[in-house]
Amino acid sequence: MIEHLRWFFPAAAGLIAGCALLPPPEGACPCPGLPTVTPRINPLEPVEFGALAGWKEGEQAAAWPAFLASCQALRWREAWRAVCARAMELRSPGDEEARRFLEENFTPWRLANPDGAIEGLVTGYYEPLLRGSRARATPFLYPLYGPPDDLLTIDLSATNPELRGMRLRGRVEGKRVVPYYSRAEIARGAAPVAGKEILWVDDPIEAFFLQIQGSGRIQLEGGETLRLGYADQNGHPFQSIGRYLVERGELQLSEASMPAIKAWAAANPKRLEELLNQNPSFVFFRELPLADPTSGPVGALGVPLAPGRSIAVDPRYVPLGAPVFLATTFPASTTPLTRLVLAQDTGGAIRNPVRADFFWGFGPEAGAQAGRMRQQGRMWALLPRDLKPASAGAVAP
Repeated sequence: MIEHLRWFFPAAAGLIAGCALLPPPEGACPCPGLPTVTPRINPLEPVEFGALAGWKEGEQAAAWPAFLASCQALRWREAWRAVCARAMELRSPGDEEARRFLEENFTPWRLANPDGAIEGLVTGYYEPLLRGSRARATPFLYPLYGPPDDLLTIDLSATNPELRGMRLRGRVEGKRVVPYYSRAEIARGAAPVAGKEILWVDDPIEAFFLQIQGSGRIQLEGGETLRLGYADQNGHPFQSIGRYLVERGELQLSEASMPAIKAWAAANPKRLEELLNQNPSFVFFRELPLADPTSGPVGALGVPLAPGRSIAVDPRYVPLGAPVFLATTFPASTTPLTRLVLAQDTGGAIRNPVRADFFWGFGPEAGAQAGRMRQQGRMWALLPRDLKPASAGAVAP
């Protein structure tokens, strides 16, 4: 998941480390060090469906398969059980029937940022395809690792229930728990990652961007394609390499896109390590089955992401699995993009009530769309009528 592309705008720093780009499958926020945001206003306000810009044109029926996928994860929760059971009975409604169902069973909650702004940043992400090998041999020289054995995950809720879902990453040094190794330290061999290589790829910048996206597909030399998914992260805060290039005058702000960063990397191979090490965050992967190539990667909710219908959100304000009505524009344009989407993923750079990362799907075209997307948008979370947001600002679990 991305922050204009996730590599461009920095995430907030953590207590001792920082945010993972993607959370564990159960959807718990892996950002232990981030202080709880205390908005000056209530970030969620109930409104009528008529207040949703473009609601009648949202093609709600096209989002129904993604909605039913969310219900597979939510149907065991008391607040969602009844509404998901009724949704399962519809299966393939038309737009009008889907809208009527949502209007009868949900309340829209308009999202606002801490400063009161009802518009926020909408970026895009996708599932890339890389070339790789299970053995290290030219040109496949750049490893992708599974989690190292000495990486600790500390669940802070064990000592303070208010920190439910907050986790620290670290390692033991003597009798102390210290931050885990940074990207630069891992690159120079400080971390015990030898033997944890899942496979090798042929391009270090593509390997870096795979960590930014959090999941992707690898085509092996023999033609087999496999999928890698997020397994863990070293706990360091995400830092933007695009911003680093802009601040050093290497790129203009208006051109700091994924293609531009790749072009800079190709033109400056001797400085690539310097650039990548500006982001201390490092993601570890796990191999996943790819039984259905048309199915998207599994997001934080634990269900496959749907191209054009899944978004990553800040789960402190929008519950994972919830329908969200999004009013924004298509990448690098003023053409309206208003549709019902599902909050099925999270990301370390996705921090604020009005903040979404739009999943475009798999492959180069999806990557091109994601790379151009940095739009303003409004968001309304649709919650079952009996589910009310908690008074502290975050939604009730």
